[in-house]
Amino acid sequence: MAMGHPGGGGGAAFRGVDARAQRAANAAAPRIPDLGPRALRLFRPYRGRIAITGLLVVAGAAIAVIPPLIVQRVFDDALFPATGGPDLALLVRLVAAMIALFLLSAGLGVVQTWLTSTVGNSVTGDLRVRLFDHLQSMELGFFTRTKTGAIQSRLQNDVGAVADVLTNTVTTILGNSVTVVASLVAMILIDWRLTIIAVILMPILAIVQRRVGQVRARIAGQTQESLSELTSITQETLSVSGILLSKSFNRQRAEGERYRAENRNQVSLQVRRAMSGQGFFALVGVIMASVPAVIYLVSGFILAGGHAAITAGTIVAFTTVQARLLQPLMGLMRVALDLQTSQAVFARIFEYLDLTPAIADASDAIRVEDAPGPLGSVEFRDVSFRYPDAAGDARPTLDRVSFRAEPGQHIAFVGPSGAGKTTVLYLTPRLHEASGGSVLFAGADVRSLVQESIIDHVGIVTQETYLFHASIRENLLYAKADATDDELVAACTAANIHHVIASFAEGYDTVVGERGYRLSGGEKQRIAIARVLLKDPPVLLLDEATSALDTVSERVVQEALDAAARGRTTITVAHRLSTIVEADVIHVVDGGRVVESGTHASLLAQGGLYSALAAEQLAASRIEGV
Repeated sequence: MAMGHPGGGGGAAFRGVDARAQRAANAAAPRIPDLGPRALRLFRPYRGRIAITGLLVVAGAAIAVIPPLIVQRVFDDALFPATGGPDLALLVRLVAAMIALFLLSAGLGVVQTWLTSTVGNSVTGDLRVRLFDHLQSMELGFFTRTKTGAIQSRLQNDVGAVADVLTNTVTTILGNSVTVVASLVAMILIDWRLTIIAVILMPILAIVQRRVGQVRARIAGQTQESLSELTSITQETLSVSGILLSKSFNRQRAEGERYRAENRNQVSLQVRRAMSGQGFFALVGVIMASVPAVIYLVSGFILAGGHAAITAGTIVAFTTVQARLLQPLMGLMRVALDLQTSQAVFARIFEYLDLTPAIADASDAIRVEDAPGPLGSVEFRDVSFRYPDAAGDARPTLDRVSFRAEPGQHIAFVGPSGAGKTTVLYLTPRLHEASGGSVLFAGADVRSLVQESIIDHVGIVTQETYLFHASIRENLLYAKADATDDELVAACTAANIHHVIASFAEGYDTVVGERGYRLSGGEKQRIAIARVLLKDPPVLLLDEATSALDTVSERVVQEALDAAARGRTTITVAHRLSTIVEADVIHVVDGGRVVESGTHASLLAQGGLYSALAAEQLAASRIEGV
């Protein structure tokens, strides 16, 4: 309940401010386009079933208006005929016909419900899969700019919010429309004068309903945004990393308050959504419920005036049909409101479906196997790159970088944090698109290659290893679904992790936990290496794969990396220089540019940035050893 400001007209003043703010918010709210036709196109694959459902709906609706007409005959011809007493034989036939119609209607309703549920849930599932597949096609940059929780909310909350609309809309509209039309026809046949009285207010109700729908659509959009924020908070806070962070800084209470605040907003929006339109439907209910009383009154005046005879059967039959009109009419109004409300949710879903991936295969793209150069060669020619959301930065992440890696060669990149080293790795398999210059893979510009075929020939090991909450076996098979047990053992042996796995009670069936938290950092990293070895790619990209490990774990993992690199083109981004001293060529990156290149020994002799980095790390290692 809104409370006024104490004292005089302050409350009115505050309400005026609130009203102005609301009007401003409504004016600023983006106009939601009419997405009805586009939503209906989702049903195209199921036209046959919908046609059958439509026939059943029409048949059921037509059957539903026959009993009131039989009621008229029951009263006028069977119970109270103009001559003589009740006609029991006719009464039995009429009652039997009514019961048979009820049984037939019930049977049709069961079949109709099954078809409706099948079609609606199939359309919902298709929409969810279509959205999931489209999101997977988006470039890596999209996911760095978008909260994971927001993406999950579109797939779960938003698609779920339109599920009922997709499941029930078509049959509800068709069935109720037929029922309303049939009822109106029956009412006109019974008495056209009473029909005019019964429907005189309908146009006004339609106008009010449209206005209510617009309000509910705005509230629906706000509700889904709030659900998205709740999902994001849950995903961020209750993941293993999130809960560890909140416990480490004793922020559970603050995170709880953040969740409670958004939850209060969600509760408020849900209440507003539930209550919006309830007054309208209450008004419709009162009007429709009052119509029989008005009909009785008008009938009395007609009878009293002697203008025309109205039988008891006519009055009973008319009010029976009019009463049957209430439910389908309310159903049509509700589905109209639901469609208006769902516009905002459909807009959120189609907003993602309309996103165009920034990186897509050219129409004439070829596979890596058909490229002109040797498999395993990688070359950058004056490559520049700027992140799309950093366009205002004066300096690009990479600025005219050039290098070449021959098949089987080990190339390393070192330099200060933020120098652009990792970007080199992501540009190689076209996870990002170069802003300028060319990235060549097997002698062909990556923009002329099918991206999937590039990925097939590249293995990536990052600093932050991602393992699924599944068994070690399942995590390894992610690289090669049909790998044999012997292949798994061979890959893990080469990665120096088989003996560790064998020591577990469940061996390769050991569940690693969320993001692999049941394993040590070194164990996770070696499983990630084994996964890459199972893939057996000709090009290996290593992104500071040992920087987060202790010295002992680093040595073990480095041995596994050295084994993985043999016979492959390897591009390493390194923080610890000790891991790349054997590299064929080391490129030193600073400020997005390659400022030095050479072997470990030649770079030390130059006395430049590489030499300074080596001196700093040597001094740090001596301090650690003290």
